[in-house]
Amino acid sequence: MSNIHFIHEEKAADIGNFLVGRLLPFRQKRSIGPFVFIDHMGPACLADYENLDVPPHPHTGLSTLTYLFEGAIMHRDSIGTEIEIQPGAVNWMTAGKGVVHSERTPEYLRQQDKFLHGLQIWVALPKELEFMEPEFFHVEAKDIPSWEEDGVAYKLIAGEVLGHKSAVPVYSPLYMIEIKSKEDKVIDLGGKLFGESGLYILEGEVENGGDAFGPKLILITKDAHLCAFTIKANTTIYIFGGNPFPEERFISWNFVATSKEILEQAKDDWRNHRFPKVINDDGYVALPEVKR
Repeated sequence: MSNIHFIHEEKAADIGNFLVGRLLPFRQKRSIGPFVFIDHMGPACLADYENLDVPPHPHTGLSTLTYLFEGAIMHRDSIGTEIEIQPGAVNWMTAGKGVVHSERTPEYLRQQDKFLHGLQIWVALPKELEFMEPEFFHVEAKDIPSWEEDGVAYKLIAGEVLGHKSAVPVYSPLYMIEIKSKEDKVIDLGGKLFGESGLYILEGEVENGGDAFGPKLILITKDAHLCAFTIKANTTIYIFGGNPFPEERFISWNFVATSKEILEQAKDDWRNHRFPKVINDDGYVALPEVKR
């Protein structure tokens, strides 16, 4: 019998010169544990005249997690961080009371063909920390906990689970795990996870309860625990989740908050240029007009 409660296919969303797959939120499910937003970027081949250019824009009440499979992004923020995001590394920016950042193709790649492929994720902060001071944390690919069991490769990108702990400084109990297999294998995580769980199939196929599920699907379990499933050969999946918060989270544009009043204040602050400036980037993304 299948343990899958929801099956959600990623939907295309336009962020400029290429499309991303919007995975979370969706109508039936606004969050999975503390995870409130997940975008699958690419895979995109950008020509020598095409570049990723997301000008300075704000965030509040969340941490962002950027994890690249291919390509590079230059991250600059109002804390003073200026760092190139490379495949396999984790960039964890906590907005708290408010941060502004930009994401652009690095200068040395701007006049050549390039690829971009990865995940961008928002994790809501606990209520008592939604106004904390902004922080930025970078973990090199070599420092991500990685191990192998029965021929299956695991990476713990963030959180603490399965006897491992990531160096990413998360602020609530959560996990994000990469699982890769070159052969058909049975994965049994029953009783080893906690909170709410989702499984995203990047490539390949997963079987559960006699049903097969292919790429670009998120599977969400009925009882918040993943039971045994079969991962097929040459498959890559991501399991993410954790303990949900007792309070509802509201999202408007790039802001996450425990109340709509906090969201409105954040929008007013951005509209009236009260947020700090990004170091070495003078761009600006205007607050989107509400469609009526």
